[in-house]
Amino acid sequence: MKKIVFLLLSFFFLFTGDALSQPVRIAYLQSDIHHLPLWVAMEKGLFEKEGVRVEVAGIFKAGPEMMSAFTAGSLDMGFVGNAPTITALANRTVRVAILAQVNTEGSAIVVRKDGKLHTLPDLVGKGVAIPGHATVQDFLLRKAFIKHNIQADQVKTIVLKPPEMIGALRTGQIDAFIAWEPHPAKAQTIGVGRVLAHSRDIWKAHPCCGLVADSGFLETHPQKVKAVVRGHVAATDFIQRHREEAIQIAIKYTGMDDGTIRLAMENVHFTYVPSVGEIREYIEFLTRLKYIRVEDTPDFLDRLIRTEILKEVIKR
Repeated sequence: MKKIVFLLLSFFFLFTGDALSQPVRIAYLQSDIHHLPLWVAMEKGLFEKEGVRVEVAGIFKAGPEMMSAFTAGSLDMGFVGNAPTITALANRTVRVAILAQVNTEGSAIVVRKDGKLHTLPDLVGKGVAIPGHATVQDFLLRKAFIKHNIQADQVKTIVLKPPEMIGALRTGQIDAFIAWEPHPAKAQTIGVGRVLAHSRDIWKAHPCCGLVADSGFLETHPQKVKAVVRGHVAATDFIQRHREEAIQIAIKYTGMDDGTIRLAMENVHFTYVPSVGEIREYIEFLTRLKYIRVEDTPDFLDRLIRTEILKEVIKR
């Protein structure tokens, strides 16, 4: 009888104790200041305060790379652009959901400081680097082209990871790039580039990154997911209330100087409330570009954006 009780207790602790203590595998994009809420939450112990541990399971150079990691089953949650999330879900390569917004705006088109490019139409015939196809920055560049009657084939787009863009601009390998902060700010503070257009000039208050969860993980570990969302909300509020400390955390995680981070922070708005209408615009635009095919947009939005946890957290 004692042996049976011992076995039952062993199974209980195996499936409740050890399983619950397993950390949430989370990821973010390299040197992307948009993901400051995650860094703040880790630095200030906000996830632990909510009763959950997180483990950085990947630091990626672009959103599509992170989606591949979700496909491989190596991530539970991540901070990543809305556009690659939408594309991967629509193309059925992953099952993920956006649980909360992370930021709006925060990207820019940068040209050489001493160059002759002064307007968006000046990009015709030039080479412009993007972080990847179906990224937020790819979307913004194409939206800018349409706004200025520029045909996509009139500009040569080159895929480069943001950390490589400033060097390529300096050596003349590219004429311009579009990237997330703090890369545009860094190009300015080291005297290599100047901003041709901020993303807010292209699409004011546009959504950018979101807190994303694997749908299977969301279904099987709702309490862990809820704790991470609570930590994210607390971290976002911390950035608003303790900006100077948040700046120092951003410097630590990006490895960039104080002046660059302060300049970058001027162009990013941190928020956890999803911009559903604007995300719908992403979906419709990506459909027109034939990056995705979505036949029932309302149904797709219901699967893409899961705000029930965020609403519960905010009501606390």
